[in-house]
Amino acid sequence: MTPAGAGDWSGRMVWIDCEMTGLSPEKDVLIEVAALVTDAELEVLGEGVEAVIRPEPEALAGMEKVVRDMHTESGLLAELEDGVAVETAEKRVLEYVQQWVPEAGVAPLAGNSVHADRAFLRLEMPTLTQHLHYRIVDVSTLKELASRWYPEAKASAPKKTGNHRAMGDILDSIAELRHYREQMLR
Repeated sequence: MTPAGAGDWSGRMVWIDCEMTGLSPEKDVLIEVAALVTDAELEVLGEGVEAVIRPEPEALAGMEKVVRDMHTESGLLAELEDGVAVETAEKRVLEYVQQWVPEAGVAPLAGNSVHADRAFLRLEMPTLTQHLHYRIVDVSTLKELASRWYPEAKASAPKKTGNHRAMGDILDSIAELRHYREQMLR
C-alpha cells in the first residue's frame, strides 16, 4: 500500500506510546516515543518510527526508584545519552504520521491508557497533537469492560511482551485490540 493510500484514511488510527521519567506531565518528561499507523483492519502501515529522547539531567535526577529500575531493566536508561532532542523526535513522528494520514484531525490517537501519553504530547509535542483527532481509542477501556462483562475474553487476552519499550508496547496494544474485537465486538 502506498503511504497515503487512495486518499481514504478515515479508518486509520495513530498508535503512539511514550516512556516518561514519571507520570506527572508538570514535572516529568518524555524519554521515548514510538508511533505506528494502522488501517481500519488493524494492519500496520509502513515501518513506524521510534525515538529515544535525551532529557535534561535534572529530569533524570527526579525519577522515582521504581521508574528508574523499570527503565534500567528495559535498557532504555542506557540509551538516553545518545537520544535526540524532543523537537527532533516530534518532527520524525509527525513526518511518519503524515505519510499515512496527511489530513489533520482525521485519525484518532490509539493505545493503552493513552490519555496519559496525550497529556505529555500536548506539552512536549503540540504540533503532533494538533494533527490527531480529538477522540482516542483506548484499549484499556475494553480491558476494563472485559474484566467486568467478558471474563473469558480478559483471561484469553495476549500477554504483554513490550518490556516497557514504546514500540513493543504499541505492538502489544494492537494485538490486544485485535483480540477484543474478535472476542467482544463481533
